[in-house]
Amino acid sequence: MTISERLEQLPFSRFHYKLLLVGGAGYCFDGLDGAILAFVMPAIQHLWGLSLSQLGLLGSSAFLGYFIGALCAGLIADRWGRRSVMMWALACYCLGSLASAFCTNWHSFILTRMIAGLGTGAESAIIAPYLSEFVPRRYRGAFTGALAGFFSFGFVAAALLGYALIPGSADGWRWALALTACPVILLLWWRRSLPESPRWLQIVGRGQEAHAVLNGIERELGRPSVAYEAESAPSSPCTRMSKQFTQLLSARLRKVTIMSWLLWMSITFSYYAFFSWLPTLLIARGFTIAHSFGFSIAIYVAQIPGYFSAVYFNEAWGRKATIVGYLAAAMVSALGLGMASSSTAVLVSGLLLSFFMNGTYAGVYAYTPEIFPTSLRATGMGTASALGRVGAIAAPLLIGAAYPKVGFAGVFGLTAVILFGGALSILLFGPSTKNRSLEAITGDYGV
Repeated sequence: MTISERLEQLPFSRFHYKLLLVGGAGYCFDGLDGAILAFVMPAIQHLWGLSLSQLGLLGSSAFLGYFIGALCAGLIADRWGRRSVMMWALACYCLGSLASAFCTNWHSFILTRMIAGLGTGAESAIIAPYLSEFVPRRYRGAFTGALAGFFSFGFVAAALLGYALIPGSADGWRWALALTACPVILLLWWRRSLPESPRWLQIVGRGQEAHAVLNGIERELGRPSVAYEAESAPSSPCTRMSKQFTQLLSARLRKVTIMSWLLWMSITFSYYAFFSWLPTLLIARGFTIAHSFGFSIAIYVAQIPGYFSAVYFNEAWGRKATIVGYLAAAMVSALGLGMASSSTAVLVSGLLLSFFMNGTYAGVYAYTPEIFPTSLRATGMGTASALGRVGAIAAPLLIGAAYPKVGFAGVFGLTAVILFGGALSILLFGPSTKNRSLEAITGDYGV
């Protein structure tokens, strides 16, 4: 059997649960780092006397780092392997996040948040394509959706930290940032035992190593290993980084590449327009800081069922249908939030928007690695994630500038329009991946 056939025949086992836990913990810390900034921003605004435009620049700084990290991680991972990129990304995030807790002015805070963003961008871009390559097609949608679901635990943890630490102390925001970095050291220790992707090892001509990795997995499952026979690589790794980009925009991949960019930009803009400004916008709407943080906790908790409901529909409907359905529901929820006139309506609409936006991400993180060939999987995912962060960079700046002019309704009306664009792009140009192997999906492009 080939490497891919052996991987497809593996039962879902303790090994896969370990991948889910270790990879999911990384996404949890990524979510924690991204969300804690929303709770830190009101305290920092008061401490350093920042305008809304300056606050928007501060909010965008991490996403600029994220853009660079995601873009570089994909390129490096397809050339030199997935595992080492994931380890270095996590260490970079830990150092940047810890350093930001000790900043004495907003300029140094921007720099440290960019460093942390480099790590989180690389981490988020590489976990899904790396770990999805171990999982058989009959479990892959649910596995990757559940993996992305760990983001929601990070957001809830950030809301709880923000509520517990920030309002009661002038230095509470520093403690909150420091606490987001410390558990990462333990995760780095756990990750040492993760193997390199056998699919990647095989396509770069390291078939013997891929065979050894699979032997170890099969021994753990109590299954007999087959004898190794050298097989030709299904595709050749790119010789230059520039060629990796060129191949993404080749005739066979151009449509799916551009579709993934539009999808990620629309979802990420809408997501961070909502979540990075949520406590601040609620305070501007007239809520107290305590009520704002309390509403935010409830809205962040709604992420958890949002993610894990989409895990089910990833397999029942397929990833494409799940993404379109959840985007449509998120668009309606955004319009409802913009028109809400009471605190109850704000809460209900916010809960629904949180539920459906995060369900969309469970589909997107499962879908994007599937539509690119193994030799370009990390590059495709990293590029889509990086360009998506153009939306994350633009969202805090645009919302900070637009809110005084268009108000609460205008902000969420714009969000609904952008969500509609994302749904349209995948509906028209996205391939179906339901119950298909990674090799079969990319075989449609002649890869």
